[in-house]
Amino acid sequence: MSDDGTSGQSDQHSRDRQRQDGETVTARLAVPEMDCPSCAKKVDGSLERVDGITEVSLSPTKGTATVTFDSERTSENAVVAAIEGAGYEVLDGTSEESNDETGGPDVAPPTEVWTSQRAIKTWIGAVFVTLGLAVEFVVTGGNVEVATILEYPIAVADVLFLVAIVVSGAPVVRSGYYSARNRSLDIDLLMGVAIIAATGIGYVVEAATLAVLFSIAELLEDYAMDRARDSLRELMELSPDEATVRRNGEEVTVPAEDVAIGETVLVRPGEKIPLDGVVIEGESAVDESPITGESMPVEKHEGEDVFAGSIAAEGYLEVEVTSTAGDSTLARIIELVQDAETNRTESEQFVDRFAGYYTPAVVVLAILTAAIPPLLIAGSVTVGVAGFEIVLPGDWRTWFVRGLTLLVIACPCAFVISTPVSVVSGITSAAKNGVLIKGGNHLEAMGAVDAVALDKTGTLTKGELSVTDIVPVGGRDEGEVLRRAAALERRSEHPIATAILERADSDGVGDPPEPTDFESLTGKGVRAEVAGETAYAGTPALFDELGLDLSNLGFSGADGQPQTDGGSLQERPPEGSVQERVAALEAEGKTIVVVGTEREVWGLVAIADEVRPGARRAVERLSDLGVEKVVMLTGDNEGTARAIADTVGLSEYRAELLPEDKVDAVQGLQETYGDVAMVGDGINDAPALATADVSVAMGAAGTDTALETADIALLGDDIRKLPYLYSLSNAANGVIRQNIWTSLGVKALLAVGVPLGYVSVAIAVVVGDMGMSLGVTGNAMRLSRVAPDTETGAD
Repeated sequence: MSDDGTSGQSDQHSRDRQRQDGETVTARLAVPEMDCPSCAKKVDGSLERVDGITEVSLSPTKGTATVTFDSERTSENAVVAAIEGAGYEVLDGTSEESNDETGGPDVAPPTEVWTSQRAIKTWIGAVFVTLGLAVEFVVTGGNVEVATILEYPIAVADVLFLVAIVVSGAPVVRSGYYSARNRSLDIDLLMGVAIIAATGIGYVVEAATLAVLFSIAELLEDYAMDRARDSLRELMELSPDEATVRRNGEEVTVPAEDVAIGETVLVRPGEKIPLDGVVIEGESAVDESPITGESMPVEKHEGEDVFAGSIAAEGYLEVEVTSTAGDSTLARIIELVQDAETNRTESEQFVDRFAGYYTPAVVVLAILTAAIPPLLIAGSVTVGVAGFEIVLPGDWRTWFVRGLTLLVIACPCAFVISTPVSVVSGITSAAKNGVLIKGGNHLEAMGAVDAVALDKTGTLTKGELSVTDIVPVGGRDEGEVLRRAAALERRSEHPIATAILERADSDGVGDPPEPTDFESLTGKGVRAEVAGETAYAGTPALFDELGLDLSNLGFSGADGQPQTDGGSLQERPPEGSVQERVAALEAEGKTIVVVGTEREVWGLVAIADEVRPGARRAVERLSDLGVEKVVMLTGDNEGTARAIADTVGLSEYRAELLPEDKVDAVQGLQETYGDVAMVGDGINDAPALATADVSVAMGAAGTDTALETADIALLGDDIRKLPYLYSLSNAANGVIRQNIWTSLGVKALLAVGVPLGYVSVAIAVVVGDMGMSLGVTGNAMRLSRVAPDTETGAD
């Protein structure tokens, strides 16, 4: 977590910055060994003393520092010096990862942990400690006295231990000095004090062992954090660096960030699509798994959207660019994942508060352990120091060492990093599987939900509506009913309107008349002036409100054989009322649009939406995973809602809901069950999504509103990712709890064992510091093994 501070300052750092307003500079710097909150706190304290700095953003999980400062009052070299003054090396930001708009790295570049200067010093110290132990306990005849310091005899083994202390302990003591200067009571300060104190009282074996073991622990923690950052680097590497563009009739290869909106990029088989765009020529199967997590390639044809980072599996594509490199779907996903750590979980806040009390309390306990017991034990020891004889209480050295051991245990590193590393692991793992979680707080909240509310259209169903039945009333024909329905829906943006207009176009019913005085009746339908009269297209309930009793309205003049999708005919008895026909169609899971005026009904248009593959399996898995209640909320009619609910295996649904009714439904679920997650399309369900404890948007890739407003976005249209999301979030909560309470429990046991003489300095370092830090990091990495369910199940 700390460094020996040997890195120099370089003018190259000045390239990693962006000038704003002529005077303000933002520098993004790589600080790879700043890998825990206490490290960041120390760096922040050092930067606070630099005049002219206006904003500081430190990211231990990414190993970066973003500093905004007034260029007339300070310089980037002063910023770098302040960070190095806190004991952390600042690397040149011009690495291959340096693709952020500031020019600096998004994540600290990989470091050669095992061959760094710190590692070399550690290995040299380890060799001398090993030789010293061999001379003192194995080749005892060679352990002769070679010198005397302050009347204290120095043997060969002592010399070897002292060399180990100087070589391996100097970086620790140096970092401890920086901590003291920055008033940071952290592991570096505690270890530095312990090494100096142990050496000062002649416990060179303990001091050397502590210096070497702690240095090894630091290297292992650096390695573990570097592995954790790998997932972030892999995510960023999905973004192509170059693009082949047609300019002036020629193909040229340019950096992706130099391609402008409207230009045409050329993508050959096996190449990554460099930017978001629309296919204007060619066709190919495209692997969108880097974006949506979908395992199967998606066929792309002219007019269809493609995303940066996806791969043209076969075929050639020409793509018209619709967004710049920094504004692509992939770029926004990466940015949101990187910023996710700023939304701190409740567990993380608890740990920070606890650590603020824990460390000072154990330090006080260490002082009391070293000072009080010797005073209560009979006897004394006379020690000669610099020609003076000092009388000390009996057995003071034993208790002094036990106090030093408690100082080692006082560092809360393991449980301080337990939550951030778990959050980063969980969020990056989710992003690779097409799930964007916009903060650790949302990850934690999703794992604790008691009920899940699902919108129907676009969530449980594909949202690809089509006309299946046209039922004329009063002797009219299907074409006339469809033409009038299309006229009413021309200005509507509802998916039902799109389905009707598409069917009118495919059936060639002619251009529908232009409506005037158009009005959308939220949750009910539309009203407009068509051919000089006020007409409506909407739900059966709308016509009930208009005073038309569908149960008393028959099919006078109808042949009883409405046209169905695909040209097939479905026999229907001509007898019965319009209401009965509506009920029969709704029982088949279809949405009914009634077309007519306040005085008469012209006909019925039935709309159907296909249930998503895997929807039933997803509902079953959510229940199996422990979600207490899964319910469908829809604005559709009772019959359609019942049919869809039966198909996907839902025992509860709420139908005919207006947007405000969905809000009431979510609040009712919260009162009954507790925390609720609402899953919708991110736009039409905005009020209900905002009311829920966690909002989840389906099919959010390429949808700005969903990406920006939802807490969590399923980037693809695979509803099977929903149980995966819950499983991952639940597992993350479990890992966070395990990490926190295991590290606290181990620290507590060690703290109790120290005064009793059962815990040595070596055990405190190996188990309490190195062991627990590696343990919580390794445990957090398990989250990357949680995978989506690939079974479709019977739908």
